[in-house]
Amino acid sequence: QVQLVESGGGLVQAGGSLRLSCAASGSIFSINAMGWYRQAPGKQRELVARITSGGSTNYADSVKGRFTISRDNAKNTVYLQMNSLKPEDTAVYYCNAYIRSSNVAGLSNYWGQGTQVTVSS
Repeated sequence: QVQLVESGGGLVQAGGSLRLSCAASGSIFSINAMGWYRQAPGKQRELVARITSGGSTNYADSVKGRFTISRDNAKNTVYLQMNSLKPEDTAVYYCNAYIRSSNVAGLSNYWGQGTQVTVSS
């Protein structure tokens, strides 16, 4: 069984910062790409940032220059540093990872339970 557990969400004023963490645990053989998505009320889930196992990154245009994704492969953890937060960043943020499990053949896609980020104006 593989799990992704997020932490670090909360309430912050506009212009502030938050750091999200997502730790993968369980029967993990290897982890490929990891990423963060978000879903605001009434909107579709969207990609925020993604990082490959080799460290290549890509970001949504709306967060470029403000958010930074990173990962610690030894800890099976991905981070999202969010600076200069805006009210429009308010959403539930979900961790996502493509993981090769010790028990299941092939790559499987996993999601975390989500963490709320609220930015007040």
